[in-house]
Amino acid sequence: MTVVIDTVSRKTGEAPARRPVSAAQKARDKGDPGGGLYKKRTPIYPKLVHGRWRAIKWALLIATLGIYYVTPWIRWERPGDLPDQAVLVDFTGERFYFFFIQLWPQEVYFITGLLVMAALALFLSNALFGRLWCGYACPQTVWTDLYLYVERLFEGDRNARMRLDAAPMSLNKLWRKSGKHAVWLAVAFATGGAWIFYFHDAPTLIREFWVGKAPMTAYVSCAVLTFTTYVLAGHMREQVCHFMCPWPRIQGAMLDDHSLQVTYRFDRGEPRGAHKKGQTWEGRGDCVDCNQCVVVCPMGIDIRNGPQFECINCGLCIDACDEIMGKLGRPKGLIAYDTDAAVAARSRGEAAVYKLIRPRTLYYAVALLLVSAAMAWGFTERTSLDLHVLRDRNPTFVRLKDGSVRDGYTLKIANRSFQPQDVEIRFEGVAGARLKTPGQDAAEGPLTARVEPNQTRAVRLFVIAPKEALTAANMPARFTVRTAQATAQAETAFLSGAANP
Repeated sequence: MTVVIDTVSRKTGEAPARRPVSAAQKARDKGDPGGGLYKKRTPIYPKLVHGRWRAIKWALLIATLGIYYVTPWIRWERPGDLPDQAVLVDFTGERFYFFFIQLWPQEVYFITGLLVMAALALFLSNALFGRLWCGYACPQTVWTDLYLYVERLFEGDRNARMRLDAAPMSLNKLWRKSGKHAVWLAVAFATGGAWIFYFHDAPTLIREFWVGKAPMTAYVSCAVLTFTTYVLAGHMREQVCHFMCPWPRIQGAMLDDHSLQVTYRFDRGEPRGAHKKGQTWEGRGDCVDCNQCVVVCPMGIDIRNGPQFECINCGLCIDACDEIMGKLGRPKGLIAYDTDAAVAARSRGEAAVYKLIRPRTLYYAVALLLVSAAMAWGFTERTSLDLHVLRDRNPTFVRLKDGSVRDGYTLKIANRSFQPQDVEIRFEGVAGARLKTPGQDAAEGPLTARVEPNQTRAVRLFVIAPKEALTAANMPARFTVRTAQATAQAETAFLSGAANP
């Protein structure tokens, strides 16, 4: 151990004292003034474990990755030139398609509503069951699990990987490391490649991509996501959860003593210690301090130290502990999904009580229900027809020789259906007003216009009001457009200059 020799006391003449040197002092001695402020990352080698929760994680990994990679290739027949891709964010056409639903740019509030619903659902699940999202469905967790699977294929399980990393470079180590990184890059490239298919027609884009005819945004997006997937899932792993993701810090405010989390039941496990075959279990706990719950943890923590913000509630330590308990002939569940309140109650000899319904869960559930109801109402009230009116501002009106007044308007009629629509246009608010289009004579009754599917048509028209109907300079009015299936209205004004001399 490095030590510093104190000078001999001039008063007492005692022998010099020897005291340890701190890590910060060692760093400063080497010329690093910031020594001790940063700890170098200790690699984590999670051991493969088998059990119920590991099987659930495998099933969700396959399901979520399957949805991610397959969804862009699902076809959904639409009429005319509309895209036949079931899920598509079409920036060029300014539309979002999701099977039978299509959203226009002005309907972005539906996307906002879905995000609010997702957030509230996350809050509710966190208050009830802890960080299940983090442990089972978070993209960082899913892709890290996939990368760990590839790593085990090339390098083996925990002990084999540790030995390989400690060994000097050799042909065996070279091909294993190279093969692992090659597959990692392939997975990362497939991840980036799948992402860009959500923004362009997948069959068309994949042909254009390999011949260099795809949009530059496709190549840039694919490269960025390939790089981030490779770095985050392959190299940073738990550091993303520790230092980059805000959710571990936020979720602490949503937990209480009745939230189900991965919990070490200290009332049953303590006092812990090694156990030999044939020894009695009297006067001791079931934990044999085997450390298996630590070596399988992808976060590298010891769940026996209590709740920790690093824990993602993946349940792998439960599988590892249950396996050891089975070998020892002890009941499973020393580590389990449990609540702090239940563990504390059992330690006092009381019955455990689980409260799923409590104020915070009610708040989240009611808020989620209200937002969901608002979204459902919005979809049911959503029509296939939309109307916006732009009134001419220069000139604001034209007085004709017979004393009547003409105002000009541009109607933006949006047909949000997948079929062409013949639209009837009416004007209300000014008695005796007639409609006409440029180059046509004014006529009594409504005008008609044809709007193609999933298109917006601008209809230029004039409204002519007779002199006797001009009762005010600014007269409230309304345009109404109607098809056999839908009706849309827009308020406007008819300017007549009636108050002018």
